[in-house]
Amino acid sequence: MSKEIIEKAQLWLMGTIDPETKQQVQHLIENDIHELTECFYRNLEFGTGGLRGIMGVGTNRMNKYTVGMATQGLANYMKKTYPGQKVKAAIAFDTRNNSRFFAEVTADVLSANDIEVYLFDDIHPTPLLSFAVRELKCHTGIVITASHNPKEYNGYKVYWSDGGQLIAPHDKNVINEVNLINGLNDVNFNKKKENIINIGKTIDEAYVAKVKAASLSPAIIKQNNGLKIVYTPLHGTGVHLVPRCLKEYGFSNIIPVEAQYISDGNFPTVEYPNPEEAKALNLAIEKARAVNADIVMATDPDADRVGVACKNDKGEFILLNGNQTASVLIHYILHTLNEKNELKNNNFIVKTIVTTELLAAIARYYKVEIYDVLTGFKYIADLIKKYEGQKQFIAGGEESYGYLIGDFVRDKDAVISCCFIAEAAAWAASQNKSFYDLLLDVYMQYGFYKEHLLSITKKGREGSEEIALMMQNYRNTPPTEINGLKVTEIYDYKNSITTKLASGVTSVIDLPKSDVLQFVLADDTKITIRPSGTEPKIKFYFSVKAQLNSKADFDTVNLLVDKRIKDIIASMKLS
Repeated sequence: MSKEIIEKAQLWLMGTIDPETKQQVQHLIENDIHELTECFYRNLEFGTGGLRGIMGVGTNRMNKYTVGMATQGLANYMKKTYPGQKVKAAIAFDTRNNSRFFAEVTADVLSANDIEVYLFDDIHPTPLLSFAVRELKCHTGIVITASHNPKEYNGYKVYWSDGGQLIAPHDKNVINEVNLINGLNDVNFNKKKENIINIGKTIDEAYVAKVKAASLSPAIIKQNNGLKIVYTPLHGTGVHLVPRCLKEYGFSNIIPVEAQYISDGNFPTVEYPNPEEAKALNLAIEKARAVNADIVMATDPDADRVGVACKNDKGEFILLNGNQTASVLIHYILHTLNEKNELKNNNFIVKTIVTTELLAAIARYYKVEIYDVLTGFKYIADLIKKYEGQKQFIAGGEESYGYLIGDFVRDKDAVISCCFIAEAAAWAASQNKSFYDLLLDVYMQYGFYKEHLLSITKKGREGSEEIALMMQNYRNTPPTEINGLKVTEIYDYKNSITTKLASGVTSVIDLPKSDVLQFVLADDTKITIRPSGTEPKIKFYFSVKAQLNSKADFDTVNLLVDKRIKDIIASMKLS
């Protein structure tokens, strides 16, 4: 074990931490060197989702002290950034174990540093934090959540005054301020009650009004208000606002998955509270079969992502992936705005570089500008801010089940997304179609795009080093051929260079640097490789395209593209 790790652990033993934590650290020193290493070998860092980690003792774990140090660093940065001003911050938290506690620790430290804190009085979705920052004209905001991660995790996401998550240079500057703290004694935990204001209902009302006003087809909803919608919050924060907003839209037949309406950070009915995981929707689909539902929606613990299931042409409930849901949403929104003559020359939509190119095809059809950004909704928020007052953001999405409609929130928002998914289903019903029919309509009109995500988990310090080596090898010795097809173009987002292999011509990528590689094949297949910013994983995204001429051909074409993806994975020796 390294001397550095022992020294970091001993600093905790000498600091002003509580006796129980000291006892746990001492136990690890004496009995579990491996776990001690995992707990102290690094400090938690901000990734695409902020600070996130397993709860426990140590600098590499989520606990009162790492939260306190991050908050002290944030407080120091905010006071330097806004000298002489009364800095304001909003704080929200989800249903995870210790989320309320970490929120209160955060409030204590900020208030102790003479920052005015608006603390939500109960669990709230992440998009409500983004909304509150803007509504209350705060300088920053924090939400305590680990999104869809397992129950052992928690997290700490920081937002800027525009309501978007921290991006450069603020994210690095906050970390720099944290690193300047010499020890736990530098953290001021002595809260000032007069600086903490409880919020909740007033913000809810303002948010719900905005969501309701965004509806595009209230008349169609009125005609199809009996649509059977099965909804589950997966024990998370969507439990109140999603059903409420659906009712505000006019839907009267919202069928709950009662066992999952219980707010519980142990997530007792699911292995992972992640709507991307098929098993997470098992109870909801069981309920949907029993009531013959039209559509199923499941939100993750902090209600910024939503998973969808619907009946296919055989009457079987199938799960849609994030690209499919995003495509139906964008198709519905742009089609409806076009029908109402409400599309403007300055409208735009946004997707991430790993999200389906089908969204670009839909945008081109309606002559709407589309932008690609790096993975992470914070980059979508930054683009909205960049063009504020010049161009109008309509909607955006990413393959990982996150969508946003309108710009009054600056992060992915499962609450308004659920409303628009239901509205699109009502629009389908008005044409005697299902949500699944809409998806096939999209494929036939714009092209059949299919994507697949392969995540490889590499835990701990050794795993991080292995992921770094894999990226280094792909970057230094990139493949020239994959699955019998030539690689025609390479996008290296870390070095900000695109290279056309046939000519050697390069061009600059005008995006922030990120450790991402993309290989484009001769048939326009796209393969993207990136380490996760929030999990110990390296992710491979595969995107292929085919032509779907009729709904009757779907199964055949689907099998063909599935085989192409499997062959690509095999040729890259990932299976």
